[in-house]
Amino acid sequence: MQAARYRLDFMGKRHFALALSCAVLILSFSSLVVRGLNLGLDFTGGTLVEVGYPVQVELDKVRALLVQNGFAGAAVQHFGTTREVLIRLPPDPEHSTAALSDKVLAFLRSEPGAEPKLRRVEFVGPQVGEDLVEKGGLAMLFSLIGILIYVGWRFEYRFAAGAVLALIHDALITLGFFSLTGLEFDLSVLAALLAVIGYSVNDTVVVFDRIRENFRRMRRGEPLEIINASINQTLSRTLLTSGTTLLVVIALTLLGGEIIRNFSLALIVGIITGTYSSIYIASALLVLLKLKREDLLLPEREAVDVEQL
Repeated sequence: MQAARYRLDFMGKRHFALALSCAVLILSFSSLVVRGLNLGLDFTGGTLVEVGYPVQVELDKVRALLVQNGFAGAAVQHFGTTREVLIRLPPDPEHSTAALSDKVLAFLRSEPGAEPKLRRVEFVGPQVGEDLVEKGGLAMLFSLIGILIYVGWRFEYRFAAGAVLALIHDALITLGFFSLTGLEFDLSVLAALLAVIGYSVNDTVVVFDRIRENFRRMRRGEPLEIINASINQTLSRTLLTSGTTLLVVIALTLLGGEIIRNFSLALIVGIITGTYSSIYIASALLVLLKLKREDLLLPEREAVDVEQL
């Protein structure tokens, strides 16, 4: 058996970690119920208009001009640079997309000295947005069910319960982060959330595999001691994988531009929570579920083959 390179008492801090996770989950869930998510145009439907100015423009002036002309529900933000402005408008059954974009552009050009140019116009119908919300939720649900079946088949039902609860923990905290910050939640963020689920379960399975192996080899160790040793043995791999992935995602956040910033932020939050949950949620739940060595013993014939090897 590989000797543990680290001697950190992770399981000794499990009660504090679980209490911290419960507090963060309550905060996230409360924010989702009270504030909800700032759903993007992909989900809500409406019109997106991007305009470019020759010089830097202040968002407050653009927002005030739109409100004065009847577009009180418009969301205005910079896109990439301070000269590019992204305007999101709620669905308007009285105007077509082209007419709505022309109307907005005319109001913006009415400002003295302003010469904005239309960059692009996009429209998403409300029905399409509702379908995306439903299919996105089903995608997350089916992925969790698939992971539950896979981990339960490969390991044991206690491992499956720990893995799925850890994934729900990661998803809720990521959603709570977007709810608390008010960042836009669109299809790219949903894709990031599904990627986080895949990343987290991969990290969890690596730890679980070492725990199962050590339960069969460390015949005199207590469950708490064996789980702690397993986490320490896989810690180098966990830190290297998470660290290198975070470096890439941070670079995307800083240099990738506005269009993938929320996607990158979702990955950053997900990678941090996924690494944390693999240790303090998935593994700690094995202790709470009273996992024992007898639960992981091989069938007699298979056990003999392993001993011969």
